[in-house]
Amino acid sequence: MSSAPAYARLLSVGSYRPSRVLTNEAVAAHLEVNETWVHRRTGIRTRGVAGAEETLAYMGAQAANAATQRAGPGAGTVDCLIAASMTHQDPDASLARSIADLLPEPPRAALDVNAACAGFCVALELARCLIQGHTFNTVLVVGSERMRDIVADGDRATAPVFADGAGAVLLHGAPEPGIGAPAWGSDPAFRHLITRPDPIQDDGGPAMLQMQGPQVYRWVIDHLPDVAATALQRAGVDVRDLAAFIPHQSNDRIITALSVALDLPPHVTVARDITHSGNTAAASIPMAMDTLLHTRPDLSGKLALLLGYGAGITFAAQVVQLP
Repeated sequence: MSSAPAYARLLSVGSYRPSRVLTNEAVAAHLEVNETWVHRRTGIRTRGVAGAEETLAYMGAQAANAATQRAGPGAGTVDCLIAASMTHQDPDASLARSIADLLPEPPRAALDVNAACAGFCVALELARCLIQGHTFNTVLVVGSERMRDIVADGDRATAPVFADGAGAVLLHGAPEPGIGAPAWGSDPAFRHLITRPDPIQDDGGPAMLQMQGPQVYRWVIDHLPDVAATALQRAGVDVRDLAAFIPHQSNDRIITALSVALDLPPHVTVARDITHSGNTAAASIPMAMDTLLHTRPDLSGKLALLLGYGAGITFAAQVVQLP
């Protein structure tokens, strides 16, 4: 039996943001509205759009490299890479393997997860289990998305919201718990709220995402406070013990409503990377974490509640000690 550490913790975080920035003015031009309408409904001012060369694998590798470089040589060899994405179009090729092969020292194990916008939190739990089960000691979790590929420019429900980008965290074995047990699951009775009728169209291109935004908002506010409370209970902490709340960056109005519903104390910092990054699905939480720690390095080592949710409807939440 292995004598490896019994727990897992986050060592570092990294992100990649596309070079092209899409403004509200440009989005509004396709929707016959003004940019004030876009900002009022979403809280977003700009969002990243990946170019042809900024593939899922490329962006994911850039984020992964940023995380590993930040961890330093003491992190050791990466044993496994888990990639979360809902926009990977090739069912025969692993995105995780493609990302891994772009790294200076590719890990031997690589696997994909698709739990839509909850994918990062789901992948994080898989990584925790792999480390605590002594299968691996160091795991990269990467979220990489090209959401603009599956969004119609003229769709008022999706075009103002979704964006591209990647984020990654590096996990390592630890003698003390650094990641709490999750509260996770799905609610298939509401899967019709976010759909892609057929992932591939007749012309070979991706089908467009369809979303019933107001109904998604109501589901989130009705159900996710209990999910968050369960995650806190399973981690053995109270909301007052938190230093930060990092939800999926879906919509600023949802983030605000969730913060109120959770009755967060004033000292808890709420991540709002959505303002300049948009909704990047499975990449949004690690991207938001990276931004938060860049602007608030004093939060390193403190507790944060992560909360992911999206198509399915899938959801996952856990408490982590920030890297």
